[in-house]
Amino acid sequence: MPEALWISFAFALGLLVKTIGLPPLVGYLAAGFVLSGLSATAGLSVGPTHTLEHIAHVGVLLLLFTVGLKLKLRSIVSPEVIGGSLLHFAITCLVFTPGLYLLMDLPWSTALMLAIALSFSSTVLAAKVLESKRELRAFHGRVAIGILIMQDLIALVVMSLAAGQTPSKWALIVFGLPLLRPLLFRLLDASGHDELLVLLGLLLALVLGGYGFESVGLSSELGALVFGAMLASHPRAQELSKSLWSVKEMFLVGFFLQIGIGGLPDSQALIFALVATLVLPLKGLLFFFLLLVFRLRARSGFLSALALTNYSEFGLIVASIALPEWLVPLAISVSLSFVISAPLNRSAHILYERFAEGLSRFESRKHHPDEQPLSLGNARVLIMGMGRTGTAAYDWIAPRAGELIGLDSDPAKAREHQKAGRNVVFADAEDASFWHGLHMPEVHSVILSLGDIEGKLIAARMLRKLGFRGYIVAHTMYEDEARQIREAGANDAYLTMNETGVALASHVAGRNADQTS
Repeated sequence: MPEALWISFAFALGLLVKTIGLPPLVGYLAAGFVLSGLSATAGLSVGPTHTLEHIAHVGVLLLLFTVGLKLKLRSIVSPEVIGGSLLHFAITCLVFTPGLYLLMDLPWSTALMLAIALSFSSTVLAAKVLESKRELRAFHGRVAIGILIMQDLIALVVMSLAAGQTPSKWALIVFGLPLLRPLLFRLLDASGHDELLVLLGLLLALVLGGYGFESVGLSSELGALVFGAMLASHPRAQELSKSLWSVKEMFLVGFFLQIGIGGLPDSQALIFALVATLVLPLKGLLFFFLLLVFRLRARSGFLSALALTNYSEFGLIVASIALPEWLVPLAISVSLSFVISAPLNRSAHILYERFAEGLSRFESRKHHPDEQPLSLGNARVLIMGMGRTGTAAYDWIAPRAGELIGLDSDPAKAREHQKAGRNVVFADAEDASFWHGLHMPEVHSVILSLGDIEGKLIAARMLRKLGFRGYIVAHTMYEDEARQIREAGANDAYLTMNETGVALASHVAGRNADQTS
């Protein structure tokens, strides 16, 4: 089975490029081109096979299923997401289509499909970059992910139209799928947290979604997305997505490897990829100014636009259906965009601070409602980060400490807390402009229960920089992080597991005291 050797080689190159800070996808594609070159020069028998094709198709279906799991209406039903994504798509197509038609002497239909493929941004890269920085739930992260989901939906429509499939009369069954949601929810609840959860995801994505839709004349990609979206509102949808993440990545290796094995790029493909790379900054600039039109501040617009400044694996999926002869040039364009985008996003906050003065000149005077400056009023205790730890601290302090307020960077979570009767508002502690607008005259104590170490360090430093002399306490999993938090300005930083043990022991001690008395 040569495919096993090819995938092993792709893994080796993926690991190699990862060590220099590039996405493994670049290595997978390079492995395909190397194997294709060896086939042409060394006489090795390397070429697309049915097995590799099936592996690639499974990877695409799992990718779409996990996208569906994130498809919550509240994440895309906002003016900046819907308007920003649709306007960007329309402007890109209107500019790129005639440009490609005139410069490359292409048919209008081909030029349009290439423009569509280049209009998308990478869901995989943006999600990984934002997740690594713990910014998926920050305001700019949610805007970027919302736009990516809208683009994925557009891509799916294009793929369905390009495939030209004629649905059978049984296709009407799909309109009754929402009736299955209670059953699917029960299956998800009963599947536990281990291998059954992964198998359930594979069953829904590949069998019911992929094969089921295909058997009634519909796109298997659409089926995978629909079944993922049906589970998106379940509390364990995120857990299912994470459990499938590594499986999906493994099969996507086959997709990118298949592209490279399909043939070496010629001079036209290299020129196309080079030109696409040179115009990549225009894509980011267009996103930036469109988001400012929807009243985002320069910082949020810049960070969201930078996460979207790349080309997408969805463009390759569209091309594999509509423009197979352009798959290699597009694949090189995507790889080069990743080479540029990945390091830039790792330095996104540093880059913004460097250019903040110039970028802020383009801001609207009226800011987005989610980004208004904040006054804490008469609050005396502040909890930053309202996850499980912050919520537990809030509920313990509330009956004992009078005025209390919690902050969280996820507006949806803040609204849930408000419905539960807690005084919680939206704020992003990693946003420098938040600190400039913060007014907290009565606060004497701050609990840092943010999810990541960077957020805690920034909060501690900024609080002391603002002249706050009260008590700052935080928790963390590691001793070296606790030391960093103290050095940043916190009075105390406790180890989470140690404090859990102390809390458990106090419950035992209290119970024994009650029994002896």
